[in-house]
Amino acid sequence: MVNRNGFGRSILHQLQIRASVLWKSDYTIVIHSTASITMPSPIRSSVDFAKPGKQFGHLYVPYSHNLGGWANMMVPIAVVARGKGPTVLVLAGNHGDEYPGQVAIMRLLRELNPEQVNGRVILVPTLTMPGAKAATRLSPLDGRNFNRSFPGNPAGTMCEVIAHYLTTVLFPMSDVVIDIHTGGRSTDFYPCAHMHLVPAGPQRDKMLAGTEAWNTDFCFLYADIAGTGLLPVEAESQGKIVLTTEMGGSENVTAQVHRLTQTGLRNVLIHLGVLEGKQQTRTDLGLAPTRWVQSLNWEDYRFAPESGLYENRVPLGEMVVAGQEVGAIHFFERPEREPISVVANADGILIATRAPSIVGQGDCVACIAHEVDPRALS
Repeated sequence: MVNRNGFGRSILHQLQIRASVLWKSDYTIVIHSTASITMPSPIRSSVDFAKPGKQFGHLYVPYSHNLGGWANMMVPIAVVARGKGPTVLVLAGNHGDEYPGQVAIMRLLRELNPEQVNGRVILVPTLTMPGAKAATRLSPLDGRNFNRSFPGNPAGTMCEVIAHYLTTVLFPMSDVVIDIHTGGRSTDFYPCAHMHLVPAGPQRDKMLAGTEAWNTDFCFLYADIAGTGLLPVEAESQGKIVLTTEMGGSENVTAQVHRLTQTGLRNVLIHLGVLEGKQQTRTDLGLAPTRWVQSLNWEDYRFAPESGLYENRVPLGEMVVAGQEVGAIHFFERPEREPISVVANADGILIATRAPSIVGQGDCVACIAHEVDPRALS
């Protein structure tokens, strides 16, 4: 409740509360706040982002718990810088249970020397540390999906506080943001680099070229079907070149996926000019050209109509036709019941499937992608 003496308006201005007005009169306003407080981040960094050379350190995030009233959660960070050049922010562990990117960044931060760098590389191997330790997609500390927490809130939950730091500190100092994902425990992807279809222009052109530098068999244009507040969207809105991946998925991470993630990351950094070396193309590697595919329509994402036991019926990367069965749902308590088919909505390529066999109604169990020339899209 806010009175008429001006104090309330001043507070609202200072805190920049985005609110829904439920009712008002000449004397009072009652609001429902969903808001974000404009204030500096409470996170402290032990690295100096302006300093040349190589530094290891942490982001200190205030975190009070039962046995640690004055505790901080420590998020590892490294900076390798030399001379002029782009600033590239390399991130993994956005979802805790996605590990190939975390391993790739850990290897890179140990091996990278300033003499190899033109510009600055900022490395954060594990954004969602509690989730990574628990092997969960969401953070056990606040139950949030970090990749639905942007632009963040400095007075919010753990995920929101870290998201706010990226939005207000790390993104503004970066030219390129690399966010390495897999399908985690829920989804198995054909390993691919992917990106949003940002508006046509220099940003899109650079994102297309950077995505291709991963040298994956497929490059994938995708749509957001499960909410807002994504890290890539926030970075894109700030005009950054955003490069992302889906490097496989499920609990098993093969040596091939680790190798592709690590070599692809290095090749992308060379392509961007921040890392010394010669960029390798798929031709250099004796591989066929990358195939661009897209799943930009909601119908391309296939959802389980009932809960049960899911059976994948088509290998990843295989062509399918409209109406073809790509999966089947069986029923533990009714084994005599015919399984329910999940079918392809259109001709295309199966780019992703359900990873766990147990499926709940509404879970995404398949994604059908379609060949596309991304440079011909409006």
